[in-house]
Amino acid sequence: MQTTASSAVQLNGSANPPEPAAVPTTSIRVLYPDLHGVARGKDIPIGEFDHAIESGLCFCSAVMGTDLRHTPVRGGEEGYPDLTARPDLATMAPLPWDPGVTVCLSNLEPAEGGEAISDPRGAVRSAAARLSELGLDAIVGPELEFFLLKRDENAENGIARVVDNLSMVYTVGQQADPGGFVRRMTEQLAELGLEVFAVNHEYMNSQYEINLRHADALTAADRAFMLKMAVKDIAAMNGLLATFMGKPFNDQGGSGTHLHLSLNRDGANAFNKSDDADGVSDEARWFIGGVLEHATALMAILNPTINAYRRIQPDSLAPTHANWGWDNRSTFVRVPPERGKAARIELRVGDGAANPYLAIAAVLAAGEDGIRRRVAPPAPVTGDAYRADPEHAGTRLPDDLEDALDALEADTVLTAALGPEIVRDFLAVKRFEVERHRAWVSDWEIAEYVHHL
Repeated sequence: MQTTASSAVQLNGSANPPEPAAVPTTSIRVLYPDLHGVARGKDIPIGEFDHAIESGLCFCSAVMGTDLRHTPVRGGEEGYPDLTARPDLATMAPLPWDPGVTVCLSNLEPAEGGEAISDPRGAVRSAAARLSELGLDAIVGPELEFFLLKRDENAENGIARVVDNLSMVYTVGQQADPGGFVRRMTEQLAELGLEVFAVNHEYMNSQYEINLRHADALTAADRAFMLKMAVKDIAAMNGLLATFMGKPFNDQGGSGTHLHLSLNRDGANAFNKSDDADGVSDEARWFIGGVLEHATALMAILNPTINAYRRIQPDSLAPTHANWGWDNRSTFVRVPPERGKAARIELRVGDGAANPYLAIAAVLAAGEDGIRRRVAPPAPVTGDAYRADPEHAGTRLPDDLEDALDALEADTVLTAALGPEIVRDFLAVKRFEVERHRAWVSDWEIAEYVHHL
């Protein structure tokens, strides 16, 4: 396959892609997400890419059952069979920060004659297809937050914040972004075709948020996945560390993955209803009702780490109960004030470490269930949801990953929607993580007990 970076199809699907890069493509980086949302893949010399297109690329399928300490929790019982990654040519785009490399996402399938596999990208495609059966097209806009850090052997845990000044939220320029590093990173993401439209310093020290334009569900998940990969790679190339870990510091709040969602019917926003007193349709309310009914199970997907539950605290702008409200940032589901084409809901509970594919697939499945069963949501919470009376606050969300995993396993709607392979592997890996954490002696325990007891 003879190609250059300039001939690649852009991730934004635009008929007018960004100006082409002049550097010829020498390698194709074929990627896919594992269950953690981590980018896995292989670099293919350009001369071998035709063979990769024809035959696919083989990987040990146990990668989907491997924890972040590289322990294969699942897969051995089947003999560690292969899975096949087939390049999705519609996603090809040159990497502005890595001249000569063109990225390409892939579709996963079992090796010939093999059993079904965990496939996060396929889960989004399936969730969107089920909504399409109802004549509805999912539209998603992800918002992702992250901390930008530097290595410092004198700092706690060997990492320090690049910007360590209080009250930098919504600030731009050299004070918030020394050297313009994050600005340049954002420009490179825009060159990649991710349709980045804004970046700013967030509430916490050295925390940033990059906003992506809304798109269909699979494109939105692809862009969020690519953004996380790109931010971490660009930071690493510059001797820095970017983390989407929810709460890396005790003296700071956490990072989230917020999802803005709406549904289109025949090209028009199905969440908007101009003659409704509140300007929203029954479908919007039923979608909210479904999300809230499945909220405890959704927590396992939206907050998939032990650390994630350390940021679910009152006054953290992350909700503690399954509730909703009109333009209320203390609730699980916020309905922003815009109507018409911009009518939508925002899910505010997601952790920065959430796998965007699983998060979007699970939320769409919960909302679809609400629409199919016409689940009416409870009354909206007004004012401070953290201090709402128990009757109106909604169901309390799980306090830890273990309870959330139990809720997911018991939720037949979400387990069926995500597929038995994903749920089986996800539960196995995450319960193994819980057990490892339970047995680990922490720094807090040493500081608390060793000198006194």
